[in-house]
Amino acid sequence: MQKLTNKEEEIMHILWKLEKAFVKDVMAAITEDQPHYNTLSTIIRNLEEKGYVSHQAYGNTHQYYPIITKEKYRKAFMNNAIENYFNNSYKSMVSFFAEEEKISAEELREILDIIEKKK
Repeated sequence: MQKLTNKEEEIMHILWKLEKAFVKDVMAAITEDQPHYNTLSTIIRNLEEKGYVSHQAYGNTHQYYPIITKEKYRKAFMNNAIENYFNNSYKSMVSFFAEEEKISAEELREILDIIEKKK
């Protein structure tokens, strides 16, 4: 799965939310740093070339929809982050968030409960 640029990822989040959209619909959903219509159209076509998006043609216009689920992308993204930034160690990842005070002891206990219930 090819890595997405920040803007491509932003567009994918919009398409996952809308499920199907024309370029104008995506444009309307962008709240900050709205690109030019042609630029947005190019970004969406690039997502199609990368295999994230497909389209249904209606004359000269296209309605786009995601063909990669948000869950599949999240899994690939997280696996890549853990491999590249935490040496494939989930323990290192959790320790990082604990040290940065991004996860509480209570949340860690909840995670342990989830793990225990799966055994």
